[in-house]
Amino acid sequence: MVERVLTLPGKGGEPSLLLRCCAGTGPAVLYVHGATFPSALSVGYRFDGRSWLDDLAAHGFDAWAFDFVGFGGSDRYAEMCGACEGSPTGRADEAARQIARAVDYVIEATGCAQVSLIAHSWGSIPAALFATRRPERVEALCLFGPIAQRALPGLPAPESVGAWREVTVAEQFARFVEDVPSGHPPVLIDDALRHWGPAYLATDPMSSSRKPPSVRIPSGPRADILAAWGGTLPYAAEKIITPTLVVRGEWDRVSNDQDADWLLSRVGARLRKDVKIAKGTHLMHLEHSRDALFATVRGFLSDIVRS
Repeated sequence: MVERVLTLPGKGGEPSLLLRCCAGTGPAVLYVHGATFPSALSVGYRFDGRSWLDDLAAHGFDAWAFDFVGFGGSDRYAEMCGACEGSPTGRADEAARQIARAVDYVIEATGCAQVSLIAHSWGSIPAALFATRRPERVEALCLFGPIAQRALPGLPAPESVGAWREVTVAEQFARFVEDVPSGHPPVLIDDALRHWGPAYLATDPMSSSRKPPSVRIPSGPRADILAAWGGTLPYAAEKIITPTLVVRGEWDRVSNDQDADWLLSRVGARLRKDVKIAKGTHLMHLEHSRDALFATVRGFLSDIVRS
């Protein structure tokens, strides 16, 4: 598929956002990435020449994604050029406003009245927040490995995590494989991140200047997750009236059975669905189970369009 990459300029001092699109002939879908890597390394990353965006477009969807400020091809927060100390940048309220900008652009560009959202991990928090603010803009909400509200004691204060943090490829790899049962064959398609790792470092022009090389990202997502697991989400799940899918991997400890139950028991939508995919972790879109993930999301979206 042919992927277009464009820049959505900011107005009145707003940061610019990178958008990518694989055009299809059907309903519009916008992917919302998670806490540590941008669209090029998630929905836009190709294994054997095919990305999730490609798959959506091949099945008729007009498939879009964007990078939050501080990630990939979007502008950086000014605070990310200074000392780490300070309030976390890129928290959910600001991120939801960036989703609104992307949705407005997609609706104008495609002529669609609504956009479906596919949100991964932390991205589920600002996506759900946007869906409660602008339900008339959202046709369906697909929450992939979503962050739910928990009540864990002893967590650091969200404001304590600083303005930004730096993530190495080794840290990503450790996170990607930690939930796979001991002795099970690798489930990552690029099982040692041989290709994904250098591509990840390339998303930050300054990565090679650090020892070891690392990608600097906003700390807002980490703060939002700490807040959620400490008992506070920035949205009320009861106000989500859009048809909602929760999809997660069998081995996902970030988004487990209790999390799915908590969310779907509170979502206000009449149509809500929970799907758990075998042999998958929190990073299924980079794993051999990705085809099952793709098919699950496509099927849910297709059912919504036909209803």
